[in-house]
Amino acid sequence: MTMIERSGFIHLPILRDHLGNVTKPAQDIGTLHQAILEQLIQAGAQISLIGDPNQGIYEFAGANGKFLTQYGQRPGVNGYGLTRNYRSVPAILALANKLSIRTDIADRHTPDTPHGAYFIAYKNAEREQVITAFHAAVVSASLKIERAAVLCRGRDLADKLAGNDAPAGQGIVKIFAQAAILRDKRQDYLGAFESVAAGIVGLLGDPPQGLVARITQPARYPDMKPLRRLIWGFTRNQDTGLPAARLTADTQWHPLLLGRTKTLLAVLDQKFGLKPADNLGNKLAKKALPSVPLMAGGDLAAEEDACMRVDTVHQVKGESLDAVLYLATREHVSSLLAGVDSEVGRIGYVAATRARNLLWLGVPANALAEFRPALLACGFQEAGVAVAVTEPA
Repeated sequence: MTMIERSGFIHLPILRDHLGNVTKPAQDIGTLHQAILEQLIQAGAQISLIGDPNQGIYEFAGANGKFLTQYGQRPGVNGYGLTRNYRSVPAILALANKLSIRTDIADRHTPDTPHGAYFIAYKNAEREQVITAFHAAVVSASLKIERAAVLCRGRDLADKLAGNDAPAGQGIVKIFAQAAILRDKRQDYLGAFESVAAGIVGLLGDPPQGLVARITQPARYPDMKPLRRLIWGFTRNQDTGLPAARLTADTQWHPLLLGRTKTLLAVLDQKFGLKPADNLGNKLAKKALPSVPLMAGGDLAAEEDACMRVDTVHQVKGESLDAVLYLATREHVSSLLAGVDSEVGRIGYVAATRARNLLWLGVPANALAEFRPALLACGFQEAGVAVAVTEPA
């Protein structure tokens, strides 16, 4: 981390959007932000920046950390190293130092509970098992599941692992299927409620403009509370409302959805004058629903892991997490070990440095032999060996 000040004035290390919200640390300054700052500098403004060039991972916007680094080399600008790390245990910080060629000092002491940086081999077909093993390691280390995360480089894989990939069905039925998966696999009741609200409004004949927003934004539309309660109850209750995702989609889940949705629409008509559309049969057709549960067998086995966050590295940038599992490809592992000169390497560095106590790196099984020596040299331990030692009797 680096702090840079000009002419003795120290300012907040942030940019703000048009509403005054904090948006980016200094390593995320892109070409547009840079142009604005240059204009301010030429006008005599005192500009101070704080950030870590090694975490510049928005290269598509020209944000690669170079502006922060080069600004500190200008005449009249002073640079200061922020070298005490308050986040990670010493073992993880030692790994971060090796990757970034830094010598930061850990403020934290080595804990008595299992901790450190590990690597584990995985096959694409067995990613769920790796996540389950990571879940067990987090529990064994007395860490909080809700403060752990599985991280991926790309959104597509994160959505697939989180159960947010495209569900079965078509049209409005697909929206309800997504809601069932969000509720039953991810325990994301708010996301499920928002999807159900969109589905219900899509079944109305002539809904008022902006009805979905009025239903899903209670602070702005308190008058919608009675309607909101009905839809919320439908969303939450598997027995009388949105059917469970564990049911066979076409023969069990869909008939229940059809009957219960029609019942809810009748109540909405009676109490709120919201008329259903004429072609409900077409809108709620079971086309493209499979003869299997909406949640596959692997998903059902992983329901205990539903509270664990699955996200992209970009989404957790700036956060502190108790435990991180970074599922990497061969390219990601290679770039991580090469350091922070490439954006992919910096993305790996960001993933590793989010972890406070426990870091797992998922390595493709067919590349493990190739990378094992370098991983061990960097300070990683092999998770299979470590788990056998630290697992409680």
